[in-house]
Amino acid sequence: MRDPGLNEAIKNAGGIGALARRIGISQPSVSNWSRVPADRVLAVEAVTGVNRTMLRPDLYREEKDGNRDVDPVDVARAREYALLAKLLAQAPDADFLARLARLRGDETTLGAAHAALAEAADRADARRIEREYFDLFIGVARGELLPYGSYYLTGFLHERPLARLRQHLARLGIERATGRKEPEDHAATLCEVMAGLAGGEFDAPPGSDRHFFESHVAPWIGRFFADLEHAEAADFYRRVGALGRLFIDIETEAFALSS
Repeated sequence: MRDPGLNEAIKNAGGIGALARRIGISQPSVSNWSRVPADRVLAVEAVTGVNRTMLRPDLYREEKDGNRDVDPVDVARAREYALLAKLLAQAPDADFLARLARLRGDETTLGAAHAALAEAADRADARRIEREYFDLFIGVARGELLPYGSYYLTGFLHERPLARLRQHLARLGIERATGRKEPEDHAATLCEVMAGLAGGEFDAPPGSDRHFFESHVAPWIGRFFADLEHAEAADFYRRVGALGRLFIDIETEAFALSS
């Protein structure tokens, strides 16, 4: 039996098949859900307009008086992680590219990376980027890059770093999506978890974002973004790699300074 939040999302999307297509997964996977999996909440919210607090009230706290007691810097961090998660989870469609093209930069290095991404999105073709995404991350046998923590840390998939990550996610109450084949150490999943922790959306103890970052993100994801920035198949995603690399450098330095 589906919970009310999932039913509302399916209704808003125009059916199970439409919801599956819009978030880039198979229809049987969505059919097997009884509620929206934790690592799919932000994507479902983005394409259906159903608030995350309705989709998963057990994970996301209701806003009070239209405001959360979260530092504005952490809100900005959460948005940055959410952007990277969405770009790494699937190729952007035409609507998302149009929104990316409206990003505004500033005089900072991160602002310049935003401006470069916006410029690339403005001249991009969604079908070409879909092919680029396929060549980079999927491929006929495998993509040019394998965006998984275990691979970057050990040279193999499904190794000890993934087991440690799964234990940590279990402690946070974040479960694996039913029917999902992607290991949880995919870069998109880790960025989505960081978005929830940094933005205070998950009911987690203070400092959980730092602990998660230092345990599962910092040891490898900066190298992945650098590889993406220089990947042979990358054009639009070269800008995603640059943005990710800069942001992770900023996060690493900020956590070091707060020690």
